[in-house]
Amino acid sequence: MRISATIFSLATVMLLISTCAVEKEITYQIVGGPRESSIDDIFSDLTLLTPGAAVAVVKEGEVIHRAGYGSAHLDHGVAIHPNTIFDIASISKQFAAFSALLLVDEGKLELDEDVRLYVPELPDFGPVITTRNLIHHTSGIRDWVQSMAVGGVEYGDVISFEMILRMLENQTGLNFSPGTDYAYSNTGYNLLTLVIERVSNQGFREFAEQRIFAPLEMHDTHFSDNHNEIIPDRAESYVLAGTRGSIARYPNDAIFERRANQLTAMGSSSLHTTINDFIKWMRNYQTATIGGSSLVRQMFQRGLLSNGDTLDYAYGLSISDYKGSSTFGHSGSWVGFRSNFVHLNDLDLSIAVFCNFSTCDPQGRAFRIADLFIEHAPSKESADLRSENPEESYMKNAQLEQYIGVFRNYELDTTFHLAISEGNLIVEHWRNRPVQLISQGGDIFSFGTGWFGSGQGRITFNRSASGEIRGFSFNDIRVRNLYFEKK
Repeated sequence: MRISATIFSLATVMLLISTCAVEKEITYQIVGGPRESSIDDIFSDLTLLTPGAAVAVVKEGEVIHRAGYGSAHLDHGVAIHPNTIFDIASISKQFAAFSALLLVDEGKLELDEDVRLYVPELPDFGPVITTRNLIHHTSGIRDWVQSMAVGGVEYGDVISFEMILRMLENQTGLNFSPGTDYAYSNTGYNLLTLVIERVSNQGFREFAEQRIFAPLEMHDTHFSDNHNEIIPDRAESYVLAGTRGSIARYPNDAIFERRANQLTAMGSSSLHTTINDFIKWMRNYQTATIGGSSLVRQMFQRGLLSNGDTLDYAYGLSISDYKGSSTFGHSGSWVGFRSNFVHLNDLDLSIAVFCNFSTCDPQGRAFRIADLFIEHAPSKESADLRSENPEESYMKNAQLEQYIGVFRNYELDTTFHLAISEGNLIVEHWRNRPVQLISQGGDIFSFGTGWFGSGQGRITFNRSASGEIRGFSFNDIRVRNLYFEKK
């Protein structure tokens, strides 16, 4: 159900975004009425019986579509509109990176200095971690999302900025030496936020309000530092819990459940905003109303590893391409909120989709909108994401028994119980359901997504000189070298 759509013009001053440009020409056309209805069709599955989405499309500085679809609050049937407030999760990171560059521009912050100059209480991990490492996810600092999940914290729990910093202070190791590799780290952006607070002598919420939101007249936008705060017009967060009957008629037979959002992870997440406000931010990439053209261009500079390899991650922005057009943007995900922002440089087209339910697929919907502006675009071959799983090695109970026991990690203050169930080795934790471990040969086991894994993780057992199990190392995409000692 579409709530509103407005079309208006704005003269803009365009920047040459050379770091994201490509030479290939993409043709497009704007079709007034049909374009409106075509975008509506992409959201036709959303009604007041379902959670929904807010969307904005900006073409060459003109807002050619903005609307709300579905319900912000299923209990009361409150419709989503362009002023509905969403938590846009990791899209927040570009605002933290932009804030850091404002301080760099003023000569107050040096990106290549040791972070411990600003945060001396940070553990000394040995190699120097710089602010630039934090911005480009090359610090080696473990991601708090997966680390806390390993420790038994659930997404619906209260997770505060202070809790994240305490977890960081308890760490004794890194995923890798800073600058040598890339691993997405929310923790790094929370530490970046603390650096900004120390350098500016302001709370980050206040800094962002004074330096970004107020100048751009983003009056309904703020970083959350109190999960109990009352926020008028805020959308609730939902997940699809099931369907009624054997043949589900979506959305009428869909069953949704609310998911509490009690996170205040400023910098990495926890930005509350509206589609109307976010339009003003998207335009700033072209107008440079705040920051100036040089700073805005720096936002697109991709990170470098120490070996010279160039990353696809810039200053809180992912640099990519879609059907021949270079792009920049970011996605976001927390509890039931899902969000996506993408700018296609060759089309000068910005799209933002904010959702309040976990199965919304905002990126897919954003690219379907982009497709409406591309004539004769080459079909995008979908990558085969299936990987060949190594042949599973089934081990008899007698072989598996050597791995059972109680294993503790002191950095996260958490305990895993390894046991055998129906011939399988499983991980048990008092707060979560068991997760099956699959032998990969030797003392190496894989685990699925579960409550702590990405689907690509490994547990490698460590033995004493006499061959007894002493513990295991936990390694996944965002958390590596986490050691559990056998008790």
